[in-house]
Order: sequence, then C-alpha cells, then structure tokens
Amino acid sequence: MIFNLYKKYEEIIKYLIFGVLTTIISILTYALFTRLCHIDIYISNILSWILAVTFAFVTNKIFVFKSHSKNVIKEGIKFYLARVASLLCELVMMFILVNLIHLDDMVSKIIVQIIVIILNYILSKIFVFMKN
Repeated sequence: MIFNLYKKYEEIIKYLIFGVLTTIISILTYALFTRLCHIDIYISNILSWILAVTFAFVTNKIFVFKSHSKNVIKEGIKFYLARVASLLCELVMMFILVNLIHLDDMVSKIIVQIIVIILNYILSKIFVFMKN
C-alpha cells in the first residue's frame, strides 16, 4: 500500500525532497554570504539563487522529471528562464517582507522559499520538463 502511494506520487515526493535540499542550499549559502562575507542581502540572494538553481536543474532533470531530452542546453535555458521568473518574485517578496513589513531577513527568506518551491514545481512541470 505504501509502495503504491509512493509510485503514484513519486514525482511530487522526489520534487519535495530535492526542493527541500535546494532550499537548504539556498538558505545556507545566503547566510554564508550575508553573515560571514557581509555581502548585501540582495546580492547574496542572487548568488545563493545561482547555486541553488544549478543544483535544482541537475536533480530535477535526472531524478524528479527523469528527462531524457538530448537537448540539455535548450532544457537548461528554459529551466533558468522559469527560475528567473521565480527569482523576480522572490526579490519582490523579500523587499516587501524586509523593507516594508520589517521582518528579519532570514525569517523572510524561509517564508519566501516555501512560495518559490510551489511556483517552481508548476513552472518546471508545464514549461521545462514537458512529457511528449
């Protein structure tokens, strides 16, 4: 029974697992850049985004959506474009939470990551790793 549920929801389960790992990479590198390197929060957010998205592309392609497309460059471009859209949303949400609502930047980063995980799944599913 559990195996049947896993097989039925395998893609979503794997996406959540790798989404959590991607989020951990994003948050840890953001903290590294802001706390240890004293880099501006917006630059740190972009740097952590680059590292997290690169990890996400590889894991999503291989393990989540099991894409066998030979056109990795085209897939990669579509993936990064979709993630740029979510990055812009992330930057706007960070600005609102940190500068307008005055939440702590780490708390804001965690809240925003939850929203971004959902948005990225939808974009990856319908735009990047489409099944033929």
